[in-house]
Amino acid sequence: MPRTPASYLPIAEALRARIAAGDWRIGDRLPSRAQLAAEYGVSAMVMQRAQERLIIEGLLEGRAGSGTYVRVPRERLRMVRSRHREQRGGSPFRADMKERGKSGTWESHSQARVPAPEGIARRLAVQPGDPCVHTRYEFLADGMPVQLSSSWEPMAVTDGTPIVLPEMGPLAGMGVVERMRTIGVRIGTAVEVPRPGRATQEEANLLGISVGDLLTRIERTYYDTDCRPVETADITVPDVRWEIAYEIPIEQPEA
Repeated sequence: MPRTPASYLPIAEALRARIAAGDWRIGDRLPSRAQLAAEYGVSAMVMQRAQERLIIEGLLEGRAGSGTYVRVPRERLRMVRSRHREQRGGSPFRADMKERGKSGTWESHSQARVPAPEGIARRLAVQPGDPCVHTRYEFLADGMPVQLSSSWEPMAVTDGTPIVLPEMGPLAGMGVVERMRTIGVRIGTAVEVPRPGRATQEEANLLGISVGDLLTRIERTYYDTDCRPVETADITVPDVRWEIAYEIPIEQPEA
């Protein structure tokens, strides 16, 4: 594997220029790696690095057992994060997808009494090792993956109540705000911190994207009206399919 970027970046730039010039059109299969390496007078490993660079950039995609292709652009939709999405009752995700004419569903797996890792404990203002319910979600729109979420709720808040497992019982699928309200916990604030990232192999497999694709990672925490954190989650959204927009209400001064 070359250690210096100079060995493969010029090749990546040459391939990029040929795609832009239309030598290979969207959906076209590129010549084999060996053919391209011979054409450019470089090793197969250098050509591999050059193609991997363009896969990360979203210009190419590798198909197992088939080859490397010029990537077909995917429809990119807007996902709006706002106070409005939390005031409709039920699942905010399902309501978001309905507004876009899509059926929002999800798959989930919950575990109770999972010791809080140090970072999660800090976000929930509990002690490391305190029991939590940990739920992993895969959210779908019309059966296609939209986002992933890893949610943590302290059992000090929900233990012994009908909502201890988020996706079981009479309020399954109703969302954090509605579920907490039924046990007297009023959500007052949600804080979200978005950060850029790149897809790991596991994330790429679950989201149907390529390893290294851009992601938006959102660290979200719900606080009750006493400013106590009652749920925190790490949400993963593929940037190639969704852009994130934040709607900020502006309070008007009294006349």
